[in-house]
Amino acid sequence: MKKIIIISICLFLSTSVFSQIQESTEAGNLNLNKPERLEWFKELGFGMFIHFSFDSQLGVVISHSMAGASQDYLDRFVNELPKTFNPKEFDAVEIATLAKLAGMKYIVFTTKHHSGFCMWDTETTDFNIMNTPYGKDLLAEYVEATRAAGLAVGFYFSPEDFNFLYENGMQVRRRFTEPIPDRIMTDYLELVELQNMELMAKYGEIGMIFFDGGEGPLQEKCKEVVWELQPNIIVTRGAIKTPEQTVLGISSDEPWESCITMGTQWANKPTNEVYKNGTRLIELLIETRSKGGNLLLNIGPKHTGEVPEQQEANLREMAAWNFINYEAVEKVSPWILPNEGNTWFTWKPKEKTLYAILTKTPNWPRGERREFVIKSVQISDKSKVSVLGHAGELVEYQPTADATTYFEQKEDGLHVSCVRAQRIYNNHKWHNPIVLKITDVQPALEPPVILTKKADITTQGNFSRLEFRGELVKRGDAEKVKVGFQYREYAGFVEELYSDEWMETETIEVSGDGEFEMKANIKKEGKTIQYRAFVDHPKLRVYGDILRVNY
Repeated sequence: MKKIIIISICLFLSTSVFSQIQESTEAGNLNLNKPERLEWFKELGFGMFIHFSFDSQLGVVISHSMAGASQDYLDRFVNELPKTFNPKEFDAVEIATLAKLAGMKYIVFTTKHHSGFCMWDTETTDFNIMNTPYGKDLLAEYVEATRAAGLAVGFYFSPEDFNFLYENGMQVRRRFTEPIPDRIMTDYLELVELQNMELMAKYGEIGMIFFDGGEGPLQEKCKEVVWELQPNIIVTRGAIKTPEQTVLGISSDEPWESCITMGTQWANKPTNEVYKNGTRLIELLIETRSKGGNLLLNIGPKHTGEVPEQQEANLREMAAWNFINYEAVEKVSPWILPNEGNTWFTWKPKEKTLYAILTKTPNWPRGERREFVIKSVQISDKSKVSVLGHAGELVEYQPTADATTYFEQKEDGLHVSCVRAQRIYNNHKWHNPIVLKITDVQPALEPPVILTKKADITTQGNFSRLEFRGELVKRGDAEKVKVGFQYREYAGFVEELYSDEWMETETIEVSGDGEFEMKANIKKEGKTIQYRAFVDHPKLRVYGDILRVNY
């Protein structure tokens, strides 16, 4: 009966939507994200990802321990482990409140990860949360609390289903050397179709959905269903760029979303975990927003449903920073370049307001004055410069201190002299970025544009000679510029965000646009390196995107 009810909903869909789906499917990768909804999504800017499932009891990687596992492991994993899953301390209201304090505008919850375990009351499979000691629709609790907090509701859904493979006697894996038999594939497609129908029909308006895996027929079927039932939904992964555990190397006008963990794992890792600190997470939010993207920051609740202490602590540190500086990351656009060194920018073009975010200043004593030069900004007679969150009138307990922010436009840029005055922590220290708000400004220069291109590699004895390639698309307003490359050993999928040090090639001066290349001798070690082109304008440096090469 449930299947008949869900399918009947689709019969009321407009023929125009169905026609669009047919046309897009025939053309290839289906993408029916509406432009106005993409703009809405871009303005949200910051969201919470929640990875949570029945295997959180073990503290292992979510779902993936099933791939290649023994029959005994799979039998116990599927049949025994759900019997002890009881997240009785899951507090959806508390989580939504914490997300909102941290400045997040939406939450994306794992309705079903690759294991196939459903976190909602589904009629498509018995492998779901209703058949656990918890025995309630946890997804419904999440939806209600998130919506009540004024946040957009998002779903994660895996088209891949390891339990389906297990039940059909197939090897549990993500990549198949031979196609799945037609008979089984038909049932597979029907399963994900019905599950997405349930998700779209049962929980009201869903803001966005993140399809992870199942590229090809499975993922395309999921997209068809959600756009049929909810034409305004945004499909993120599956339709836009969603870099994982990294941030785009350059700014982009196209919507994109970076999904990042606080530690090394998506689901909770109760031991042997290494967390990023609050400052690093704030820096990642700043960099993402400066480059025009959304940050989807993950938490992994404990098996009881509680948010782990360190994850909550990090979010509360972000909440303190957001309470002071929210306007620098909400409804902002990229500036003409993302950063000048450790000063990052966000921009509100209609208001002609620029935010200069001063990072890497952990030991700035309260009451001390420092000076910064911003080379890409031209102020007007109406311009004002202030430190967000502070009136600039006093430094508590320092009656003779001058808290005023001074600024002056000079030939080499805008000079700003400011004080870290606000008392945030009891010990007067504050490790996190301070934000300058600069009103009525315009660009002071036209920056160059550079592309990083695919590198070539040749081997000679014990050395690999790497031939970097780039293209200077525009010199900007400079007659001559210098170009070169930076490179470093790739630290790893998770560890990349801890890596900050680059080596550089020599630079060469160029007076015309076009392609260029440079060689570097690197000891042959079977490693992977990252590299990016750069161009030195007389006033500042601009980078190309970050690429990788194996050598």
